[in-house]
Amino acid sequence: MNDIIGRELETARLTEYLNSGKAELVAVYGRRRIGKTFLIKQFFNEKFTFYFSGAENASKQQQLFNFTAALNQYSGRENPVVGDWQNAFVQLEQYLKNLKTKGRKIIFIDELPWLDNAKSGFLSAFEYFWNTFASSQKDIFFVICGSATSWIMNKIIKNKGGLHNRVTRQIDLKPFTLNETEQFLKSKKIPFSRFQIAECYMILGGVPYYLEQLEKSLSLSQNIDNLFFKKNAILRDEYSKLYASLFKSPEKHRQIIEALAKKRKGLTRDELAKFSKISNGGGFTTLLEELQLCGFISINNNFATQKKLQLYQLTDFYSLFHLHFIKGKRETNSDYWSSLLDNTARKAWSGYSFELLCQAHLSQIKRRLGISGVVSYASGWRSKNSENGAQIDLIIDRNDNVINLCEMKFSTKEFIITKNYDDNLRNKRGVFIEETNTKKSVHITMTTTYGVKHNAYRNNIQSEVLLDDLFYADFK
Repeated sequence: MNDIIGRELETARLTEYLNSGKAELVAVYGRRRIGKTFLIKQFFNEKFTFYFSGAENASKQQQLFNFTAALNQYSGRENPVVGDWQNAFVQLEQYLKNLKTKGRKIIFIDELPWLDNAKSGFLSAFEYFWNTFASSQKDIFFVICGSATSWIMNKIIKNKGGLHNRVTRQIDLKPFTLNETEQFLKSKKIPFSRFQIAECYMILGGVPYYLEQLEKSLSLSQNIDNLFFKKNAILRDEYSKLYASLFKSPEKHRQIIEALAKKRKGLTRDELAKFSKISNGGGFTTLLEELQLCGFISINNNFATQKKLQLYQLTDFYSLFHLHFIKGKRETNSDYWSSLLDNTARKAWSGYSFELLCQAHLSQIKRRLGISGVVSYASGWRSKNSENGAQIDLIIDRNDNVINLCEMKFSTKEFIITKNYDDNLRNKRGVFIEETNTKKSVHITMTTTYGVKHNAYRNNIQSEVLLDDLFYADFK
């Protein structure tokens, strides 16, 4: 496990599950490139009783051939290639029964969704193998993995047939936090400042594979040009591959994502259906649930708990960056990103992305405010009166009778509260109190990169959170 960066919570859970003394079926899922396979291989030091991975777009016959080849390698026997999954799992069962070794038998099947082609019979065979044999063997530790999160949830975890309630553990592997990203970059000897790490996160989103492509000899801007804008850049076409790896028919998912990318403040469900040009019915609900499950969008609940005013927001950093600077653009120069340092479009994007960065590190904000132990609820709020345009993207409603209205500002130096901005803050606070009729104390909290400059208006805010505070490790 020495090569695992971060992931303290996940490795602690795997250790706990491994020592449970009973049969375990562990589902590990998460988006493409997030490090699922790496985590499992490193945790077990690749010492598996049996390991096999599905192949993308391979036929049933090819998958069965690969399965048998892997089984023969581990067993030292020459099992014949069978014609169906039922007999393939019979061969696996016989191999496990004949093992003389003591201790846990670690079985890892990676990219499980790719094995379930049309009429493959894989899922029913796997159900039968688990229910009639593996689930009763206390030494079996079976890990299944896949990027197609919606498939894993619907076909395995929420299975209403033979696998109903059979998954004993789940690990939803998320992108790195800022803290884990910093650890990862230090391990690669990349000397980015925390400001640069934050901007890097706002582009790559803490996805380990993307971070792995960074070169220590280049600046952040040069790295981004290298990854996205030079000829044959490795991440330029990642957008279409990302959604295709998660969803069988990703066109409508991308329509939703692209509609949200144009609306910084988010959209209600009705607005999103309108702008994405998708019928607002049951199918739309499924699309939204799948995107939310995969971490691409989030629902920002309205403070007033009015469901119609819930706002959907795009929360995937890579997708947001791609849609702002790559999709639909003609061929760009290889130093395109470096040339945009003072560009207004880049400044607008960075402001939005920093807000998402702060929302993704809510627990760190609560810690800085000293309310980690206080029951609280995060939400957003939009004024009923569209004319005043008052909206707050992050509200922390606390059980100690305080509400924090959080403003988030990305700046290359101390943020200056001007008279106009102070007037805007006062207006937001006043409209919020009037419309919600809250009796709680309402505090203004500024989250900035380098803090708020002390001037005549600084005293009108009640608390500050700095970029450094967002780097605190969640797991201690």
